[in-house]
Amino acid sequence: MLFLVLLVLYHERWGKILYPFPYREAITRHASARGLDPYLVAALVKTESNFNPRATSPRGARGLMQVMPETGSWVASQLGLTPYHPDLLYDPEFNLAVGTWYLADLYRSFGQDTVLALAAYNGGRGNVIKWLAEKQWTGEKSRLDQIPYAETRQFVRKVLWHYQVYRYLYGREKP
Repeated sequence: MLFLVLLVLYHERWGKILYPFPYREAITRHASARGLDPYLVAALVKTESNFNPRATSPRGARGLMQVMPETGSWVASQLGLTPYHPDLLYDPEFNLAVGTWYLADLYRSFGQDTVLALAAYNGGRGNVIKWLAEKQWTGEKSRLDQIPYAETRQFVRKVLWHYQVYRYLYGREKP
């Protein structure tokens, strides 16, 4: 792991091979339209699907941002994107429109807190509210080990790591 970290941080060319930025224009456009950092969205996409628009999780999440069909339906109705069909989530433009809207909605719900929004994106809004209310998790980045779901803990850690890498590798360029 240490070798990978050094490779990414000290050898930008190799870093960009390990951390490509496909769909950059679309990610930047959709993220910016929702007030999100495109590098954070890229990090989320890398974590969720590794930029595979046809990715499907064992639970049924689809596309670049791994949106669940039910969430996709709800967001599509909020955005007036009808008619809706779950297969639309495999279309990168549609998936990014829905996924960035949903992430921005979570940001609003959790007071613009990146860590809480990411935890809710993976673990569910209701679960994060419950964890905070029941004091299972403080909501602090330094206390990610308190998150009751191992998958959510790992997801938040990975996205935050990938976010730092994307900012380092691409942040000096115009997004």
